[in-house]
Amino acid sequence: MRIVNLRDNPELLEIGIAYFQRVWGNEKTKMVYRDCISRSILAENPLPIWYLVFDGNEPIGCAGLITNDFISCMDLWPWLCALFVDERYRGRRLGADIISHIREDARKIGFAKLYLCTGHVGYYEKIGFSYICEGYHPWGQASRVYECVL
Repeated sequence: MRIVNLRDNPELLEIGIAYFQRVWGNEKTKMVYRDCISRSILAENPLPIWYLVFDGNEPIGCAGLITNDFISCMDLWPWLCALFVDERYRGRRLGADIISHIREDARKIGFAKLYLCTGHVGYYEKIGFSYICEGYHPWGQASRVYECVL
């Protein structure tokens, strides 16, 4: 497994956009991923960073390190978002490896904590995250908000 920062590997931009669109997008959100990921390549700020995970030349997972995950807790950042591992690769701790890589990048940038929002209960607690509150999305849905110390 190889975790690739798309900002450091702009030649993989179109592969990254297509992968995020396939696993997270729909017709309404495809342009959101294209714009977010494309703009990140030349961003002057340290965030956002989008990651692809490869097995050989095949992308098998992804995640992002962003300033806000469309949630009301705007006083908290950075956020781990869009974590995904292809189903045939699950059960191998790849999600935990991706998160560990992103935690280290966030720490190197100078952050003390990392946040995420999810509806999942049980997974993130096993890898160092603690539930802190409910957050609310603009579309009216609530999500559990977690933090971990870096």
